[in-house]
Amino acid sequence: MLATSERVRAADGRTDVLVWHKSAGRCDGQCDFHPIACSDTEGIVMPGPKQDVPISLDKPGERWCSDCLALPRR
Repeated sequence: MLATSERVRAADGRTDVLVWHKSAGRCDGQCDFHPIACSDTEGIVMPGPKQDVPISLDKPGERWCSDCLALPRR
């Protein structure tokens, strides 16, 4: 699924967790904001490039946004 990442500080304050969000809208690769599918108002500011991320993500320190996974896949 085409996604954009959000870096979130873990509860211990030292570790970062990469949370993947399903992308919404278009981007030419030169934007400073990526809209995300789980929110009509929120997005990722200063994002990296969109990436094709597998639904069954098994990388340590990475997870999917549960709201994005609950959305219908197109």
